[in-house]
Amino acid sequence: MPAPARRALAVAAAVLLAAAAGCSSGGGHPAKGSGHASAPAAAGDAARPAPAAIVTGPGPKSSYEVQPQPAPGSCHYRYTADKQPLPDPNCTPGALSPAVNQDNLKDTICKQGGYTSAIRPPANLTGKEKAENAKSYGYTGPMGDAEYDHLISLQLGGDPNDARNLWIQPPSPGHVPGKGPNNPKDSVETHLHTAICKGQVTLAAAQQAIATDWTTAEVTLGLKSGGTPTTEPDADGD
Repeated sequence: MPAPARRALAVAAAVLLAAAAGCSSGGGHPAKGSGHASAPAAAGDAARPAPAAIVTGPGPKSSYEVQPQPAPGSCHYRYTADKQPLPDPNCTPGALSPAVNQDNLKDTICKQGGYTSAIRPPANLTGKEKAENAKSYGYTGPMGDAEYDHLISLQLGGDPNDARNLWIQPPSPGHVPGKGPNNPKDSVETHLHTAICKGQVTLAAAQQAIATDWTTAEVTLGLKSGGTPTTEPDADGD
């Protein structure tokens, strides 16, 4: 083989060897100035979206008007493993009262003598809303056995009459037909209210927990280790 050809082959071989060495010794690192390479995500460690912020409603009013409800049949109950009812998050995500915040608890929900009775919409108005909301959720049972419930209760700073904070809550397991609502959610609300007023949990944390799933709110907030909801009486109403 002529000398020039041999020199060309030697150069080509050297180039290939250098490229291979670069790939094995550092070619996979980011270029200078591009920052550190991120660590690979562990299996099952996919990012979970943060809970959506709860909307704020119009708040307490001196007089209320009947609020439009979701379209008939557009809302669907969810149920826990032990058959406790949960609302449709698209229809009833919860709504906060702008009149209640962490700084004014002693003058609002933790006020001596109660707070909710002064801001509660009248029954003749909520009765109309309840009948329409029953159509929204497809509830066909006795109206007296279901509660028109504030998802974030008034004693937890929920909005009094925002349709996004109200749902017709069907009876829980163990209900006796014709005996009125048997709502264990009420005792959970009172337990959370007590914890807020004692400084054990923040207002926002309690509101988020009850809006997400009332059956797990106490466990989520570290107020109990598990099991069934508390049976503490409903102190200040829904």
